[in-house]
Amino acid sequence: MQVSGGIRFLPIYGKSGSGKSCAARELATHLPECRVFELPRDAIQSGDALRRHLELEARSPQQHKLCVAIVDQYEEEVAGQGNIPSQFIEQLSLLDRDKTLGRPILFIWLTTKRDFQASLTAATSRNERILLSGEFELVGPERSDWPSIIEETFHFHNQDKSLADFQVLQDNLERVSLERPTLGSAIEAVGGMLSTTVEGLQDLSIYQVVMLWPVTDGQRITRVGQFTDQRAGYKVDWPAWYRQLNRDDQTQLPIHEYNRARLYFDLRLVPIAAADLYPLCRNLEDENPTLAPSYFIRFKKTHFYNIVTGNWNPDTFSPLRERESERAEEARAWYEGVTQNPVGLGRRIAKLLQHCGIQAQYEQDVTSPYATVRADVLVDRPSEPKHKVIVELKAYSAENTMPSSIRDAIRTTLKRHAQFGGFLQRQ
Repeated sequence: MQVSGGIRFLPIYGKSGSGKSCAARELATHLPECRVFELPRDAIQSGDALRRHLELEARSPQQHKLCVAIVDQYEEEVAGQGNIPSQFIEQLSLLDRDKTLGRPILFIWLTTKRDFQASLTAATSRNERILLSGEFELVGPERSDWPSIIEETFHFHNQDKSLADFQVLQDNLERVSLERPTLGSAIEAVGGMLSTTVEGLQDLSIYQVVMLWPVTDGQRITRVGQFTDQRAGYKVDWPAWYRQLNRDDQTQLPIHEYNRARLYFDLRLVPIAAADLYPLCRNLEDENPTLAPSYFIRFKKTHFYNIVTGNWNPDTFSPLRERESERAEEARAWYEGVTQNPVGLGRRIAKLLQHCGIQAQYEQDVTSPYATVRADVLVDRPSEPKHKVIVELKAYSAENTMPSSIRDAIRTTLKRHAQFGGFLQRQ
């Protein structure tokens, strides 16, 4: 970006919310050789104040090649003062002849009114050399890009959270983008949606739902983990799951009801290494096994145990990793047989939790006024707000731990609990 000579002037028209102010202020981000600053009201109305302000900005220790001075929508301030635009342009003309400022300056005047832009352009009739363009318009990004921009903006300013966590989904963003005239007004409309849903998210549900998925190697660990926010305790990552759906499912499934169930029941998808279960889960037909205390030390360190007991600490989180060992190989072989006996595995996991002082039962029916779900393991932890944990055991064979399998398993659980919570009618 170059300005030949000293002073140049550019009046920019754009609808309210089209991104004029943001675009102007972002110039310095993309053009580090520029110094961007906004002019105060007195600098618009007084030539002496304008010069003082420019001289102050010129004292910056960084030697910028170009200064960009922004006048952001002063139509209201100069209303009824028809001589202000011409006086301001006259001051710019005087500055252009005066070479004491030492560096080129581009003055940008942002306006939402075409007639005011025209008056600014007309004011340069005797000083046309300083006018870059008299009809410059900023239209903003393509409308089709608005949903992703809104999502990314919210994600950036809210600790990487998704709008789906506040019940604002893709179809909401697409509808708002079609209905609103500008990106800014679309963002404002989404803000209105958020204000109506925040209260509803403060639910009083006593249930948490944890999908427990045994894994046998690093590849399976990665596949399960990609559907979750691992550091947040393996909460199901809605955008990651939604992207796995085909377009027909995205439009035909009761997506809003599924998302509401995910939030209401705090749905988690937790992998557990087969090697952490194997020493404690052999001989599943034995209902009263003798279990070595040393094996429980490792079990209590699993992510699953810390989540169901309410002891999850993101500050001490370390990702689940594959550990190559003879026991890991034995665990893989053991697990292939266990997938044929998920009831036995659920009964043993309940027994392990009981041994650790946790109230747990296996194969329990949980009933609401709307539906009944079967908990493979039902955990009761009286000290937690969500004091009952419905554990769904996903004991699939290693070969069946594919992204499509994980996607469909999550969908099944979402549907089941959307009906359980009364968000979705049973068909």
